[in-house]
Amino acid sequence: MLVITGGAGFIGSHLAYALEKAELGPLVICDDLGNGGKWRNIARRTLEDIVPPAQLLPWLDANGREVEIIYHMGAISSTTETHADKILASNYHFPQGLFGWCVERRKRLIYASSAATYGGGEAGFEDREDSGFLKRLKPLNLYGWSKNLFDKFVSRQKESRQALPPQCAGLKFFNVYGPNEYHKESQRSVAHQIYPFARRGEAFPLFKSHRPGYPDGGQMRDFVWVGDCSAVMLWLARNPQVSGLFNLGSGTARSFYDLAKAVYNAAGQDVSVVYRDMPENLRDHYQYFTEAPMQKLKNAGYPEPLTSLEDGMGQYVKNYLAKDDPYC
Repeated sequence: MLVITGGAGFIGSHLAYALEKAELGPLVICDDLGNGGKWRNIARRTLEDIVPPAQLLPWLDANGREVEIIYHMGAISSTTETHADKILASNYHFPQGLFGWCVERRKRLIYASSAATYGGGEAGFEDREDSGFLKRLKPLNLYGWSKNLFDKFVSRQKESRQALPPQCAGLKFFNVYGPNEYHKESQRSVAHQIYPFARRGEAFPLFKSHRPGYPDGGQMRDFVWVGDCSAVMLWLARNPQVSGLFNLGSGTARSFYDLAKAVYNAAGQDVSVVYRDMPENLRDHYQYFTEAPMQKLKNAGYPEPLTSLEDGMGQYVKNYLAKDDPYC
């Protein structure tokens, strides 16, 4: 049995799709569905159970014998969330409890970290997991801070030779895009925000640059196709000997203009953009460059090529966004 926390969310629901397609399971989703359309992300899945987060640890105690892996994808992922206690409870104390349960029951744990832990990138983007390096990172928001806090917790457990889950792998997701992100509202990928403009042939407003050396629309991100994220997590399921903290991106930084061009081209349109001022409250907390060195994951044995921006956007637009039913 495989448990996915945040399993009705973006990456978690795509992982459920990929696991079911690979005939791995049974699958248990842990999530709050709320009163919106989040349930649609898992509407096609065959599920053993759906468990609210507040009930997960008791559920695990009652059903733990059957559990093989916990995929911990759940978190408050908004980069603009300002309620620190809420973030701490969800993104630090909750996964600590899961970590302890996996240690006690000798179960495998694969969890979501984030590229937001790298902050502005002053210390680089190397996926080191030693506590000295993790302490030097300066996340720009509460979300990134909370994710780095848990990475540091895992690092301390390892360095002090405390007991660990038999497999403990953290994944620093970069800028993920793809199907099932539709419920995320303002936290949707920029690719999804661009598509309605591209479909209509209208100009999309990208942010102006407020930093020398970066042209308007030239801010750069490592955009990663959600299918690659799920493929890595399936590979980890099949390779229980692999533990550690790994970057998960495409390995190549691309500009937001490149992103817009890829979306417009996939929609059969010429790229059309205008530029608007970045809100002042974002300017001091904005990443101008991210890029995931991927050699560590490759050295661990991951064999598959990573999807280019153009190929990923072609899949996203043609197979999902342009369809009446865009869910996987």
